[in-house]
Amino acid sequence: MAEIAGDETPPLPSSSGAEESSLLSSPPSPTATSGDEPPPRTRKPGTKRLVLTASVLLSFLVGLPLLLKSTEIHRSPLPSDAIADLSRRLQSHPPSFPCGLHAVFLRSGPGSPVASLADQLERAISTQHHLLPASSTAGNISVSVTVQSDGGCTSSAAAASPWRCGLVSAADSFHDDEVFDELLHSALGGGDGDGMKVYTIVIAEDDDGKGTRVVIGKHRHAWVVGKVDEAEAVSLISKVFIKYFMNGGIEEGETGIGKGEFMPVGSDGNVVLSFSLLNADPNDWVYDWEFKNIGERILTPVVEALQPVADINIESQVLYHTPKSSYSYSDDKLGGNVLSMGDIPFFVNSNEWHLDTSISATGRSKVLQFVVYIPSARECPLYLQLPDGELSKTNAFISPMWGGVVIWNPPGCSLGSKKAHGTQRQMSSQELMETLEIFIGQLRQLFGLKPNYHAQGMDVATKFLVSEKGFAQWELDLLYRHHACSNLLSCVATLESLSSLVQSLPRMIVMDEIGRQVELSLEAASLAQRNATLGIVSATRARALAEDAFFHPSIMSISYASVEHYFAIYMPFFAPVCLHVLLAAIKELKRYKVERAKYSAFLASQSQATTS
Repeated sequence: MAEIAGDETPPLPSSSGAEESSLLSSPPSPTATSGDEPPPRTRKPGTKRLVLTASVLLSFLVGLPLLLKSTEIHRSPLPSDAIADLSRRLQSHPPSFPCGLHAVFLRSGPGSPVASLADQLERAISTQHHLLPASSTAGNISVSVTVQSDGGCTSSAAAASPWRCGLVSAADSFHDDEVFDELLHSALGGGDGDGMKVYTIVIAEDDDGKGTRVVIGKHRHAWVVGKVDEAEAVSLISKVFIKYFMNGGIEEGETGIGKGEFMPVGSDGNVVLSFSLLNADPNDWVYDWEFKNIGERILTPVVEALQPVADINIESQVLYHTPKSSYSYSDDKLGGNVLSMGDIPFFVNSNEWHLDTSISATGRSKVLQFVVYIPSARECPLYLQLPDGELSKTNAFISPMWGGVVIWNPPGCSLGSKKAHGTQRQMSSQELMETLEIFIGQLRQLFGLKPNYHAQGMDVATKFLVSEKGFAQWELDLLYRHHACSNLLSCVATLESLSSLVQSLPRMIVMDEIGRQVELSLEAASLAQRNATLGIVSATRARALAEDAFFHPSIMSISYASVEHYFAIYMPFFAPVCLHVLLAAIKELKRYKVERAKYSAFLASQSQATTS
């Protein structure tokens, strides 16, 4: 075939036969080509197919943001930097509360005291503050001294206690300790000064030859009676203030308040004391108690005393068929069955002891269980043996953050005692009161205090007055400070955990309410750190808000997947369709370019033919 692309014309036939043959055949097409070259395009290529394919592709591209928007996860921004800043501040400057120490020297001699003596004693006492343990929650300690004699009083520059000169004298210390304690309390007015707790230690000179003794009162004061020189008085004042008023009598290496333990108080500031009387085998005997009348009357002062630390509710119950889980062995020498300390972790029978029936516990309140266990006839009497081989005097033990157990052997039970065939009996008032006294001591231990004190580290005889509330005022101050610090540390730990959790799960929903709770928690924590007088209230609120944010229902009810899992769900649906549309668009674009090139070549050839 002849080519028509250039200026060439079709060749003429060489003979008549050829002419005849050409007449019978169709004339050659102007688009005919020779070889492998594509035929020229004489008409402009249309864009209908290209527009249709591009519109389909465009619809997918426009729908992609809509798809991403429909699957978008709402994430309220959390102030991670503020959380980290609060954590650094608490680590560099642990929460502390300012305290005041006021020393009063009562001298019986005539004449007025030297004015500079009070300032000298103040400087001497201030140098002893380095003895404070690192775990102490005491902050800035202001020291003041008052020296009183028959001729008048003189005080140091900054008197931190409302001491009224002449109201109490050294001769008053000869009275009964309880009387003198209340006399000091009325003279000092409670020990609150500008939101700062002020502790007073009185040195009453007495040269009766009976020696020196120290008495720790039920309020915020103590006194030393005896003939002591100034250096010894300064040493005793420092020991009493630091060892007991600031550290609760906790020795180095002992567990207790200020040693990193958290107090058994719910994040909402509520505690439920649940008292249970357990009859191991009611076929032997059945005991009941008058807890409503006697127990609540004895515990009410304790609840009122702990009100600044926690809101406490009391409930009681009597349970039957509650055997213990651990084993005991008979010891004829001790005249009963013995339970060793190694078996205590297995004593509580969680399968049979249905103790968690509290109706007072709401939200995240803490429930402390106090159990009176009455053994069956075959294991009565049941004694608790200490590691040194001696029997426990209280026959009781505690489980930290859970509660305490008292093993109560009914009167008259002995090895081989006969069954009473389910006789109904009742604990006497005296027995119930003794049991409740043990429970109060266990409650003190659960809160980090000692059940009783010993004059360890004191060079003189020391006596501790027992409060009818179960807690002295200076002990409640310890609990207050420690609980506020524990709440702040718990708040920061919870917020850091929440921040790490949100950052590790990019597909995690974070509601606006969670972000608001975190901001309010940070504000309350900062307020508690700045203002010591609002410490426990703000710290408790900060901890409660932090845990409300961490345990928000929107967080707990959804399972979060990774981004890879997100793509794995949608790719099988959209990838095949999107791939085919994209390939079709690319193919159509290539075809249009080829046809456009053909038409451009045809136009060029026509232009050349015209000019020639």
